[in-house]
Order: sequence, then C-alpha cells, then structure tokens
Amino acid sequence: MPSFKIFEIAGSGLSAQSVRLNTVASNLANADSVSGDPSTVYKARHPVFQAVHAAVGAAASSASAQQSGATVRVAGIVESQAAPTVRNDPGNPLADAQGNVYAPNVNVIEEMTDMISASRAYQNDVEVMSTAKDLMLATLKLGD
Repeated sequence: MPSFKIFEIAGSGLSAQSVRLNTVASNLANADSVSGDPSTVYKARHPVFQAVHAAVGAAASSASAQQSGATVRVAGIVESQAAPTVRNDPGNPLADAQGNVYAPNVNVIEEMTDMISASRAYQNDVEVMSTAKDLMLATLKLGD
C-alpha cells in the first residue's frame, strides 16, 4: 500500500462520519416537531455507507485489491419507514379533526448513542492521520 494511501482512507472515514453526525443532529433537532398530517411529519434519516475497494493496477486480482485498502463513501441517506407517533392534543393548532398530532419516529436515546459512536470514530480517524504524519516525519529525520 502506498505511504499516502492511509490519508485517503482516514480522510474518507472523516467525511463519512461528518455526514453521520450531521444526520444525527438533524434528527435530534426535529425530534420534538409535530404535524397535523402523518404524511408530512419529519422522518428520521440515516446515512448508508459503502466500502470502495481500490485496485492496485488494471490486472489486479481481487485478493490484491483487498490488500490495497478500501475507502468509505456515503452511498445515500435513507428515511425511516416507521410510522409516526400519534398524540392526542386537541388544543394544538396543528391538530387534525380528531385532535391528533403526529410526532416523528426519532428515538432520542438511539440518536445520542449514534452521535457518541460517530464522534469517537471521527476522533479515531483524526488520530490515525496524526500518527501517520508523525511516523512519516520520523522516517524523514532518519537521514539526518
């Protein structure tokens, strides 16, 4: 694996975790929003990651492609298909004819756990880049 490939791998992880943190923030920001129509209520969003294997050359076998490293990319962001929570709140100006409002299907505890996990993964990628930089600088100093 080329020396600088580690920065590409860790950088793709940073980018993916940044998207993950942004979707968690969006979910948490909309957790308490309500709507009078179940079709317009906010739906939790989650990123889908995909590993991208880089081949060493045009004739690289699948085994050598796996050894060369893989980056990660966000393949897309999907919305949850879970039904919204129905709350009876006839005093709410958004309530429907039955006095119901609809809340998003966002589980705040799961989102906070996901946020901690994404934050730690982001920190780990930063540490990988920092360590790789330090090792490369130490290697360059060997000739002095």
